[in-house]
Amino acid sequence: MSDLAVAEESPDRPETVALSRQFDAFARALYPPEHYSPPDLPAGGDFHFFVARREGRALGCMALVRTAPDRGELRRCFVTEEARGQGVGFALLSAAEAAARAQKMRLIRLETGNKNIAALRLYRGCGYHDRGPFGDHPDNGVSVFLEKTLS
Repeated sequence: MSDLAVAEESPDRPETVALSRQFDAFARALYPPEHYSPPDLPAGGDFHFFVARREGRALGCMALVRTAPDRGELRRCFVTEEARGQGVGFALLSAAEAAARAQKMRLIRLETGNKNIAALRLYRGCGYHDRGPFGDHPDNGVSVFLEKTLS
């Protein structure tokens, strides 16, 4: 759809906090409590938080967190229910990858759930492939671990 804009914003703005709450509710509806813990953003850390908007309305968000000098992790990836299927996730992912390349990151990793079919289709369609657990993410039977080498 037209007029979609993605920009870096603060995760503390009221609309972005609301997106994070919607993200939590969405994940809690898919997974039992023992298989969901909200992905944190580092306090004062090296991260970028992107928000997709159409006509000023926040439709989705995605964070890129630097985890090593040449590596990043995607977190807080969410698209509102009414905006799904409209290219919002792809626009957010493209912005995060562009930022990663600009910062000389060669590898992006992410963890998502096995019931988040749309997200898995997006990531795999954009060149992310399966890998084993990384970081503090447990191998809990519902997590799917993906990565992509950037060119």
